[in-house]
Amino acid sequence: MIAAALVRLYALPLTRIVELTEDHISRDREHTYLAVNQHPFVLPPKLARLIDVQLRHSTPRHNTTAERRYFLPGQSPGRPRNPLGLADTLRHHGLPARAARNTAMMDALADLPPVVIADLLGIHPRLPNAGPRSAARTGPNTCRR
Repeated sequence: MIAAALVRLYALPLTRIVELTEDHISRDREHTYLAVNQHPFVLPPKLARLIDVQLRHSTPRHNTTAERRYFLPGQSPGRPRNPLGLADTLRHHGLPARAARNTAMMDALADLPPVVIADLLGIHPRLPNAGPRSAARTGPNTCRR
């Protein structure tokens, strides 16, 4: 399943996965890329083929020329799949998305640039680089926004 692979390989949250469309895919002569928040990364060939098949075989009621083609179309035309329903489906198949995402994030921390890690965690990219002086100025119990 595409969603499970994206969670386990790239630590993507289900809320982001359901919003992915064919516009997030690009190709060159050698690789297929998935762009998430302007950060393209190479997809493994088997996953790229799965996504191609999914986009090719999505039902016509979900795709008109005016609508985006979601990787995981929802019940309503032009809408993505509900992330809560997707989480239930994954859990039903023995793939707990939250645990898989946490494991993938821990594995990725050593390999990813700080700006990508900040995006995955949902924090502002400048905060990880703020340093101890910034923490001392705001105090240990102060929440920065």
